[in-house]
Amino acid sequence: MAHDTDKKQRLHLVFGGELTTLQEVQFRDLEQLDIVGIYPDYESALAAWRAKAQMTVDNAHMRYFIVHMHRLLDPENE
Repeated sequence: MAHDTDKKQRLHLVFGGELTTLQEVQFRDLEQLDIVGIYPDYESALAAWRAKAQMTVDNAHMRYFIVHMHRLLDPENE
């Protein structure tokens, strides 16, 4: 099994959901969160985020986020 050793893996999670208000990040229904996926780098996560954000542009309460999972997994090396 081949591994890409040239590029360090930096996992990113893309998810979103409908917010209760526009002033804070409080989701209307946690069971309805849209887990878009986990991506190996920021660039691919950003592309997925843009696609989902564009699909929901008509709903002002719908928000998507990118979580830098690699920072959570190894916080001392950031």
